[in-house]
Amino acid sequence: MSNNTWKKVVASLSRLGLYDVPHANQVASESVHGTCLAAEWKGCSVCLEENRLCKCGGGGGGGGVGVVDHEGGHHLKSDSSFAHSVINMVGMLIGLGQLSTPYALETGGWCTSFILIALGATCAYTAHLLGRCLDRSSKSSKTYQDIGDQAFGPKGRLIASTFIYLEIFLALVGYTISLSDNLSVVFSGARLTSPHWLRLSTPQLLTLMAVVVALPSLWLRDLSSISFLSFGGILMSMLIFATVCFTAVFGGVKADKYIPALRLRNVPGISGHYIFSYTGHIVFPNIYTAMKDPSKFTKVSITSFTLVTALYTALAFTGAKLFGPAVNSQITLSMPRHLVTTKIALWATVLTPMTKYALEFAPFAIQLEHSLPHSMSARARTVIRGTIGSLFLLVILCLALTVPYFGDVLSLTGSLISVSICLVFPCAFYLKICWAEVSRPAVALNAVIIGVGIVFTVVGTVSSAAALVRSVQRGHSI
Repeated sequence: MSNNTWKKVVASLSRLGLYDVPHANQVASESVHGTCLAAEWKGCSVCLEENRLCKCGGGGGGGGVGVVDHEGGHHLKSDSSFAHSVINMVGMLIGLGQLSTPYALETGGWCTSFILIALGATCAYTAHLLGRCLDRSSKSSKTYQDIGDQAFGPKGRLIASTFIYLEIFLALVGYTISLSDNLSVVFSGARLTSPHWLRLSTPQLLTLMAVVVALPSLWLRDLSSISFLSFGGILMSMLIFATVCFTAVFGGVKADKYIPALRLRNVPGISGHYIFSYTGHIVFPNIYTAMKDPSKFTKVSITSFTLVTALYTALAFTGAKLFGPAVNSQITLSMPRHLVTTKIALWATVLTPMTKYALEFAPFAIQLEHSLPHSMSARARTVIRGTIGSLFLLVILCLALTVPYFGDVLSLTGSLISVSICLVFPCAFYLKICWAEVSRPAVALNAVIIGVGIVFTVVGTVSSAAALVRSVQRGHSI
């Protein structure tokens, strides 16, 4: 496909609201979870057509999502319809977390499905709160960090950015662990030997090779040439869900396994899995800003979270009933190996992380380029960002190979980071920004959410960290 043809495709998808071009001042996350990149960036069409990095951010607070007209004015092109916004939000929410919901339900008991549903409803509410914050200052606030800055000044921006970057980092570790686990099944008969000094097993060598294949994408300076990967990640997530459903209907596995009612001691850990599945809030301000009618943002949130919660709940019960106590922390690893649909699901799970590395690294790369001297040549900038990106990915690879425990890492990420991003921060931002117009019942409700979120964070982090330590100890003892 020629460069001009690709630009036309990108421009068409962008107008439909199905594709977003990276913007210099916005942080992405896939979401996180899951699948994908939880990041939507907006770039200006002029910069895109000229095949250069957009630097047209607005004036306030370092945020700024914008489009520059041909006269040089700064304005926002907001043309996403209700349907397009729902597609974007659902696409950002469905990700890595869907792999673990059956395991979480079976581990905690079927009563924990009410926690899954309650968290979905609460996250829809906190998404609505972010929209309310943007209503108050739509011109100066365009990103999640901007809202933090508007609420608590530079410290709020710093805290929000820190949690966002931590979530991106830990999500990439989770993706790499998932990549390793599924590669070892896809190539279960393979036997590779590493140099004596390297001492890597066959699954570790396969993971290293896959990461090396993805490594060159971190050296690309034109982000618009790799942004299509986020759409591929969404397709992979939907494909995984479809294969699980096909296995339940036509796979010859009886969905008759017993699910316990409640295992109370496991609830703190599996709550981290559940909240991780709903992480996408750092992208929601971008979706709000892109809407033709932002007053419908709350309806978009309710519709999107209803669809995603229904999908997660159905997937959780289906996987738990199909495989019972044998269900893996990644549902794809529990599916019958002889089925073609299983092979499709495994390959989709393998390809998903490889579509994420460059997109997830983009926020770091852009901030790095901004910190470099303007006099530095483009080639030098590319070398520096590529080298640092390669080192960054190798650190993630080493961590993933050292601590290859997918379920524990997801639970820790959800409890330590996602609870704050999805529950605590939006309520705190809303109370600070909109205090004068918040009713007493609303104050009480938000205070309860903040309190519950803090309890989830403390108890869940302690529980998941302890589980991770136990997994590491068991691994060393084998």
